[in-house]
Amino acid sequence: MKPMVTSRQRVQTWALLMVLACAPLALLSVPKAQACPDRPPKDNTVTEDDIINGKMTIDFATRTNLDSSGDLKEGSPAMGAQDKYTVDLTVAKTTQFTGDITRQPRLYSSVLGRTKQEGRLKFNLNLTVMNPSDLAQKKQVGKWVGEIASNPETGVYDFSGGNGGSPLRVHVDQIGAAQAFDDNFGGKLIGKAEKKENLSSQTYKRLVGKKEVTVTVKKSDPMKFENLELGKGPVGVYPHTIVNGRLDYDYETGNWLTDGIHFKYNLNGKEVEDVVTGSIKWVEDPDRKTNGKGYYEFNLRFNEEKNKPESSESSAFEGLSDEAAFFKVDNTIPCLTGRVEYVDTFIPGGKADEPTPSKSEVIYHLNANKLTKQQVVNFFKLWMVAVGPTNDE
Repeated sequence: MKPMVTSRQRVQTWALLMVLACAPLALLSVPKAQACPDRPPKDNTVTEDDIINGKMTIDFATRTNLDSSGDLKEGSPAMGAQDKYTVDLTVAKTTQFTGDITRQPRLYSSVLGRTKQEGRLKFNLNLTVMNPSDLAQKKQVGKWVGEIASNPETGVYDFSGGNGGSPLRVHVDQIGAAQAFDDNFGGKLIGKAEKKENLSSQTYKRLVGKKEVTVTVKKSDPMKFENLELGKGPVGVYPHTIVNGRLDYDYETGNWLTDGIHFKYNLNGKEVEDVVTGSIKWVEDPDRKTNGKGYYEFNLRFNEEKNKPESSESSAFEGLSDEAAFFKVDNTIPCLTGRVEYVDTFIPGGKADEPTPSKSEVIYHLNANKLTKQQVVNFFKLWMVAVGPTNDE
């Protein structure tokens, strides 16, 4: 005999079925913030001293091995003379670059000024990664190799391997499950002007609190980056990057300034653009003519427009001239600061008021403030490919 079902039980059963049927729809209609509250984005930035550190030795053979044939422009290096940059630098704490870069300058005939030798940069750097948990554990994973030739007519450095150069590239070997790869550099770098007579003035602006400060350079010599491609690596978290913009040299002060170097890359499926502005200021030791000492003081700001503080920062810059305020470090925004220190050996018998280095011992102590490792490595790669213009041209 079947149990008796009352009307009340039928109503309760029907109500329960309706609730169960509507539950998925109810969950779909709940706002995202209630169904699964958003978590704050993970902060992948680092604030750390010596994010780029180590040493570089520069042997300026093009200044000591001079032409004696009379076939070249007066004061030219001898044919085949090259400067050598010996590198031992650690970047972002876990990546090491060791080896050498050689620079061969453009040479011109003494009478007609025709190109007798093309300019060229040749890279031979070992790439080593360190275990983040134990930095003493390291392994060489590949090479940064190849050549950059300069166009004999324009002096533009061609990163595509044109004009007889082998492509500049990052080569990484297969290590365990990590696949081997080669990734080429590309694009163009336009070095400092060969002729200095036609250099123009340039004004650089910076908003300090609510006040706009400016610095005007009378003889600005721009180094330009035109779709300059930086090869990825040495590990996958450092993507292929495209660079556009300029870094300008001030012949009166020895400073470098930029109103915008743009780095574009794809990271984890997201398009990223970093804009670098600021200055690299040359500071000479009072006794530089005898001890050879001086340093570049870095004050490069990353995405300054996006990271302006909500409150005014004017109080931190009160009493400073426009120039002093322009060069002052502001740690409230992401920036690369610190020093690159030089100890130069001068050529004997040179100009007493302007001695010429034959050799430089260079020590890097650059610090990261709220920067990602990608930002640090990208800037380092750009600084290395510009090693000729930033040190000799």
